[in-house]
Amino acid sequence: MIAVLKDSAKKGEKGQVFLQFEKQIREAVYDAEDTLDSCLTQRSGKGTGILNRKSIDLAKKVKDLRVNQLEPLFNRATQALTALPSQPASGATPGASGDKLRKIQLLREDNVVGFADQEATLIKYLNEETEHLDVISIVGMPGLGKTTLAWKIYRNQQIQFDFPVLIWVYVSQDFNMREVFLTILKKFTDRDMSNLDDQDLTQQVRSCLEKGRFLLFMDDVWTIEDWRVINYVLPKNNKLGKVLITSRHAGVAAQANCNREPHQLRFLNVDESWELLQLEVFGRNNGCPQELEGLGRKIADQCGGVPLAVVVIGGILVEKCVDRTDLWNKVSDSVSTYLRDDNQKRTENIISLSYNKLPYELRDCFLYIGVFPEDTEIPAWKLMRLWIAEGFIQESQWRSLEEVAEDNLNDLVARNLVMVEKTKANGDVKTCRVHDMIREFCQNEAAFANKNLFQEVKKTRVGVFHPDIPDIEQRRRLCIHSNVTDFLQRKPKGPKVRSFLCFSKDTINLPPEYTPLIPESFNLLRVIDANPIKFTRFPPKLTKLIHLRYLTLSVNDFKALPEGVSSLWNLQTVKIQTTSREFEIRADIGKMKQLRHLKTKAAIVIKEVKGKGGEKLQTLSRLSAKCCTEEVFNRASNLKNLGIRGNLAILENANCLAKLERLEKLKLVHDTFPDQAAEMALSRLPLTHNFPPKLRILTLSSTYLDWGEMATLGTLRHLAVLKLKEMAFKGSLWKCESRGFPCLESLHITRTDLKIWTASDDPFPKLKNLVLKNCEKLQKIPALLGKTLQLVEIERVTPSLVQSAREIEAGKQQMQGQVGGRRGGFKLKISPGDALPNTSSTSN
Repeated sequence: MIAVLKDSAKKGEKGQVFLQFEKQIREAVYDAEDTLDSCLTQRSGKGTGILNRKSIDLAKKVKDLRVNQLEPLFNRATQALTALPSQPASGATPGASGDKLRKIQLLREDNVVGFADQEATLIKYLNEETEHLDVISIVGMPGLGKTTLAWKIYRNQQIQFDFPVLIWVYVSQDFNMREVFLTILKKFTDRDMSNLDDQDLTQQVRSCLEKGRFLLFMDDVWTIEDWRVINYVLPKNNKLGKVLITSRHAGVAAQANCNREPHQLRFLNVDESWELLQLEVFGRNNGCPQELEGLGRKIADQCGGVPLAVVVIGGILVEKCVDRTDLWNKVSDSVSTYLRDDNQKRTENIISLSYNKLPYELRDCFLYIGVFPEDTEIPAWKLMRLWIAEGFIQESQWRSLEEVAEDNLNDLVARNLVMVEKTKANGDVKTCRVHDMIREFCQNEAAFANKNLFQEVKKTRVGVFHPDIPDIEQRRRLCIHSNVTDFLQRKPKGPKVRSFLCFSKDTINLPPEYTPLIPESFNLLRVIDANPIKFTRFPPKLTKLIHLRYLTLSVNDFKALPEGVSSLWNLQTVKIQTTSREFEIRADIGKMKQLRHLKTKAAIVIKEVKGKGGEKLQTLSRLSAKCCTEEVFNRASNLKNLGIRGNLAILENANCLAKLERLEKLKLVHDTFPDQAAEMALSRLPLTHNFPPKLRILTLSSTYLDWGEMATLGTLRHLAVLKLKEMAFKGSLWKCESRGFPCLESLHITRTDLKIWTASDDPFPKLKNLVLKNCEKLQKIPALLGKTLQLVEIERVTPSLVQSAREIEAGKQQMQGQVGGRRGGFKLKISPGDALPNTSSTSN
């Protein structure tokens, strides 16, 4: 049945009949999963006689499901599937001409706002002299106005004067090589070339572009494969030629020109959004009534800087009534609702193009992002582990579940459907977010009427929950971010609910009597992410949820993971928040054969491991220092991420860490409570051969080491990221004299009493990123480091250090020159409080 869904995703336009087939197939798959999982739940703890009766009941259910539901549905669906057209290939584009005509009609030459600076930047690129044909790319999320900006440049009088030959080609989602090439040739000849075969047609295009000055606009290039076909005919040696492409996919832009960063289209700011909204509603000759300006700015702000959203809302205001204050009030209360109600479905349609282009295995991953509240900064680690727990990620022969999940996230980022908010020191995504317009699409597509992927539970102003409490039993996944206590008080029943998600920004103190309600209400749960909900004790019935794969829980003064958790053999990820300093694991993690990630900020105490499991454990953070034994590490030999908290003096002569041959990330927190860490400072680090051999990321906190110990870290061959936090090292002088840290790319120093830092003999030969925060005595950055640095970020530092950073910046600019848009530039980030007078806080 799942194979039928995958095949249908590859098909072209599908009518309502087949969309109903898809929904029925999905529900049938859900029913099959529920039937089998219910049997396993009922089997748990039952006697033999009851088990036999349950087995007979199961056999009857399965037979009924297969014979009376699945087989007839499967036969009807496969017959309908064979009758559907496939996605149009490169040589055939049914409906493409009509789509392009509509796009031409939608192009705007008036009411264009916010593009002046971007137009100037791109025109500067077009006027640069290069040694070879130059390709400039415009990328951005759907609705940002990539085509509008390109068209504005195409119509620019100076551009028309500078380039004798201007060619505009709509490439579109349904790429047609012949149509694209024939469009190019029409600019050079009036002859009919449509009778040429593909080889001759390609040669004619290349011949026409080989000489002379031209500017070729390729609008809406969707795939790398399409670009490669186009690129084949472009004459690389014609340095007078320029190509400007627009694309939703960053991968296309990267392929188009490896020497120039794509131009990432920015969002409109609030003033620009308000200006555009006024133009849409009142035109250029009439101003906005003063009494509507406050509401208008609020509406414009809610459009999130996307021009298409502003245009749609402007059209709705004009259609309803331009100057009715009551209407403007209604729109300002919920812009997303009015965007959804747009008769022309403009925002929905433009995002649908990207969604329909997604591979089947990416679609649920994308839609699932809608479970997070509006404007949420989403931790990438959490999102990827949730995808895995929900069953959206399939392990491949050569890639782990985590690696496949990371590939999926990077793919969504490259397609400009997900925005990167913060990156890790190694460049990986740390946090991300989606635009409200895209989140609205995800929620609509995932709704019960469509995919029944998830349902956000909300309480209306009149005190009624949507959906109604009785309707909860049909839903698959629930996300509820407010009124949680009130919702649980209604005692909802969800026999089909697999996920309970709460990402409230506010803490929810759950009364003790409500503690058992989540496991009681939803007995087939696979995912519980309830960190904002503060439990007074561990829910005892939670140990009966044998299908649970992901558990995030916050329990006040929670001191131990109970033994009953050992029975949760499906658990993959456990994340506990507690105020306790130590956290005892009474559950036998050796029996939890699927356990991959165990995280808490308390010191984890593991007394013994009885079972044979542990080989899948990748994250263990933070383990008590006194539990760093060969017995524990032999069971967890595949660890990749380890945090250790406690008196680290225990590890000075230990060699157990060296046996963790796959460990890449290590965090050491020196905690000597009740003694002060400063009074119990470490005398030295473990010797080089006692560190994990493949260690790439190391964090030290509160260790109060002497700066001379940095020489030991300098011998770690694979170390790429080093973070020194909360007085990791003490002393006023650090001399970097010998060549070390052969692979170090990122160095973070936070809170130190260091005053003087000197460097000689080329230390840190590969250092790219330097972050200095709360270094309130440090006088300057060694100038020698500037040779390789690409990013310097400083916060709460001395004026003299800021000045040294400026000098490094000036030296980099002098050395590299100001070649706009080229890869490999230098960026200096200075917090506003540290910026010197008459200087900007950020330079690039």
